[in-house]
Amino acid sequence: MSAVYLSEEGAAASPETVADPVRAYRRSMRRRMAFTLVLLALIAASLLLDIATGPAGLSLHDLFATLLHAEGAAPGMRVVVWEFRLPTALMALLVGMCLGLGGGEMQTVLDNPLASPYTLGISAAAAFGAALAITFNWRFPALPAGMTVSACACAAALLSVLVLERVARWRGGSTLGVILFGIALVYSFQALIMLLQFVASEEALQGIVFWTMGSLARASWTTVAILAVAFILVAPFSLHDAWKLTAVRLGEERAASFGIDMARLRLVSLLRISALAALSVSFVGTIGFVGLVAPHIARLLLGEDHRYYLPGSAMAGALIISLASVASKTILPGVLIPVGIVTSLVGIPLFLAIVLRRLRRE
Repeated sequence: MSAVYLSEEGAAASPETVADPVRAYRRSMRRRMAFTLVLLALIAASLLLDIATGPAGLSLHDLFATLLHAEGAAPGMRVVVWEFRLPTALMALLVGMCLGLGGGEMQTVLDNPLASPYTLGISAAAAFGAALAITFNWRFPALPAGMTVSACACAAALLSVLVLERVARWRGGSTLGVILFGIALVYSFQALIMLLQFVASEEALQGIVFWTMGSLARASWTTVAILAVAFILVAPFSLHDAWKLTAVRLGEERAASFGIDMARLRLVSLLRISALAALSVSFVGTIGFVGLVAPHIARLLLGEDHRYYLPGSAMAGALIISLASVASKTILPGVLIPVGIVTSLVGIPLFLAIVLRRLRRE
């Protein structure tokens, strides 16, 4: 019986590849580097396009002049670019990076290709917190104007994380237990949101519906800075555990044989994923499918090695939301469509394509 060898991506390797593993590794590294550079170039292009598009169109010359020499630009142009479009475009990238990284890590630790930060009910919890603040018109003097809804959304999401953490410990880190409890949280918070919508005033009801659609319109330099700091603090821990997460893809028993504490790894991963998702959702509302689709794109391009897969998931998420932000301003001229609607419309066919592709492989 002939031996079967597997490459890094999991596909059967040719005899030539087995005979010269160094050449195969270098070819794989060149391929990954090329795809990474392509993703970075697309993100940069999408960022500039996002800033340039809108009701007041900007040429590339005006855009670069305003970005590089703001003091010499017209006051109106400077306000449009630096106070509105640039924070919104950067927020799109940051939210996409947070959701993409969280989705990639979650699909690994839960061993479920359909997992995303929303599987644990974090989005639904944040929506419930925001709905509470909008329905009862809460105001906190210590917070800047307009931050009360985001603060309540983040608090509710983090509270759901604490409950989830206790359940994970109680169930001994069981994957099935965490997923089932997350599904229960989703339906519970959705029911509570519908109850609030039933008793809310007409104005509050409009606010709840708009918030749950997901929008980048509330982005500001303050929220951009907060989310950027959170990502910078959390991402290195995910990359530090990249080798452990790669080992998990070989199976939990194999990972445990390497000395990896699976229960602890799963718990720590879920906590940092939840923190990023909670902050993201609290600032922009519910944005679906990004944390689900981005990891599949990264896996297709960069393979299962999490040293490349996790950054790839973050970059793919950033590109998806950035392009969705551009589309939200161009689909209907003069109308700003909530970006959550665009990601759902685009994410559904992408998700179906991924499912069909996996079925064809099997």
